[in-house]
Amino acid sequence: MSLEAEISAAALTLVPGAASGETLCLDEPLSFWGGLDSASGLIIDRWHPQHGQSMSGKVLLMASGRGSSSGSAVLAEAIRLGTGPVAIVLLKRDPIVIVGAAIAAELYSISCPVILAGDSDWKQLRGAARLEVEADQRLAKIRVAKSKNRDIGNA
Repeated sequence: MSLEAEISAAALTLVPGAASGETLCLDEPLSFWGGLDSASGLIIDRWHPQHGQSMSGKVLLMASGRGSSSGSAVLAEAIRLGTGPVAIVLLKRDPIVIVGAAIAAELYSISCPVILAGDSDWKQLRGAARLEVEADQRLAKIRVAKSKNRDIGNA
């Protein structure tokens, strides 16, 4: 992976791996159980602000997850099918998200790094069009390619 970075940020690795891609920034937490169609990668929670958007192949930014522990299985299945995100950047630890990505790595040998970003970097990361994530066993690096021209919300 070799994106030309405008900025970079340090983060804590929750699930190791490396990935890059366009970003999908969630305005609200999402429960993968009932909120994500693992077959298509589409957000199907009809009350979610990003309803109908695809997370397939994206670097997913979400402050935190929401809901059912069954969401781990839905996330792992989406990763297995290639319809899930390629990486997940969180602002708050979420064990459901961590377990889903860890299961995909262990059972299917498919990496979806999950990292914990700091408050001070969150606004810049949310405004990025593309991110590159390199997460070893402890620490992660996030490189930002270019900024989106959009309102980046309140998260």
